[in-house]
Amino acid sequence: MVTESRSRRAAPLTALYLGFFAAIWFSWPGVNPPLGTVLVVASYLSLLVALIGAIVAFRRSGETASVRDRAASRRYGIIVAIEFAAAGVGAAVLGLTGAGEYISVWVCLVVGAHFFPLVPVLRDRLLYPLGAALCAVAVGGLVAALATDVAADAVVGTGAGFLLFGYAALSLLAARPFGRS
Repeated sequence: MVTESRSRRAAPLTALYLGFFAAIWFSWPGVNPPLGTVLVVASYLSLLVALIGAIVAFRRSGETASVRDRAASRRYGIIVAIEFAAAGVGAAVLGLTGAGEYISVWVCLVVGAHFFPLVPVLRDRLLYPLGAALCAVAVGGLVAALATDVAADAVVGTGAGFLLFGYAALSLLAARPFGRS
């Protein structure tokens, strides 16, 4: 008998969370059409992936329950709390010092970095390249803002949104929402 990996069983929850956050990232840049239209459509698609992930997760609550254990949940909570605190404090400092245009860069860097300690907790090695790619998007947004007239938000919101959406969509496919698992 082949047993599913923990990350495979958690795939619907991953689709739910990352689909939701992808939609938020797509909403960050305030850009005009045609990119703005693309981001609105991508945001709705992200929310659809999140919704399907939620439906599959709740339909399979017995399967996803085996994903949860106290120690892992505690470590996950600590990592996410540190992520939110670092993002919030950094955003506040940037805002108060007049560098608010770089808040998206900071938040994306923190989000990308938080995936690294989550790898052993969630037992999903693909979070390494996701975290690295998000950190690269943050750096790319900073470079674009400093070297061109392109806003950091446009680069970071778009890049982070598509990375999280792609990962959420792949997680949903791994969950096999329309077939037996």
